[in-house]
Amino acid sequence: MIQDYGMFTPEGNAAVHGIVLLSRVHKENWLCTWQALVNLAKEPGFEEATDTMVREIVYDACRFTTDFYV
Repeated sequence: MIQDYGMFTPEGNAAVHGIVLLSRVHKENWLCTWQALVNLAKEPGFEEATDTMVREIVYDACRFTTDFYV
């Protein structure tokens, strides 16, 4: 079962989960991961990808320790 990232649909959670996995595997930084959420939010049906709650869950899931606000 995929973690709940605060998206409105299971498809949204799956898309964000993919971003988290890629970020962790490729050791991306928060700015790159945040930009991936911004890009996802441009897609119809995924607009909430940049909501604060989603960003906070992703930040924690990726285990970032850098500044949250970019």
